[in-house]
Amino acid sequence: MKHTFQVENIRCGGCENTIQKKLKEIKGVEEIQVNVEEKIVTVTTNPTSVGEIHNLISEKLTSLGYPEAGKRGSNNLKAKATSVVSCAIGKVSNTN
Repeated sequence: MKHTFQVENIRCGGCENTIQKKLKEIKGVEEIQVNVEEKIVTVTTNPTSVGEIHNLISEKLTSLGYPEAGKRGSNNLKAKATSVVSCAIGKVSNTN
């Protein structure tokens, strides 16, 4: 099943790397595609993943500083600051 999220604060490959790495930790996630320019994250989950996986993915994106566009708190300073940290971590871990 595909889940598509229009998110805030994605700026570069570091952001993409962090999103990919952290979403892979969620049980049932099979594939992650991040379109930095369009700020779209598409996640494919296995067919047996049911229930709250969409919400788990959304919550993980929010905790990383990449909340869904238009949702409550999507354009706040804390989310932007968190995304800067996630981006930096993604850049550093991408060079190793």
